[in-house]
Amino acid sequence: MSSNIQITRVCQFCNSEFTAKTTVTKYCSHRCASSSYKARTRNQNIVQSNALTVQTLSASVIALQTKEFLSISEACQLLNISRWTLSRAINDGRLNAVRLGRRIVIKRTDIDLLFNKNL
Repeated sequence: MSSNIQITRVCQFCNSEFTAKTTVTKYCSHRCASSSYKARTRNQNIVQSNALTVQTLSASVIALQTKEFLSISEACQLLNISRWTLSRAINDGRLNAVRLGRRIVIKRTDIDLLFNKNL
């Protein structure tokens, strides 16, 4: 269905002025419409990817909160601190840790007590 109307519009993608033949036209050309679609799709994929990343990270932290014994790297991830900061807390005696062979293990309740002592 064609119409004889001519409406001056501004393209929503490139912001250039054009003459539209319908009242619902948003883009000046097929190229701008396709580019806008690609940009919207790309942004949706980025949002979904970021949401999945946050979900994965929170799931790993929840899994760490349920464990009774943590390794150095797991404790660092749970507390969101560096290995150096954790090793200083262990060396200063603020945090109890046990060496089992080559591995250092930290009890989850000791981490909780560390924060209760400072209150």
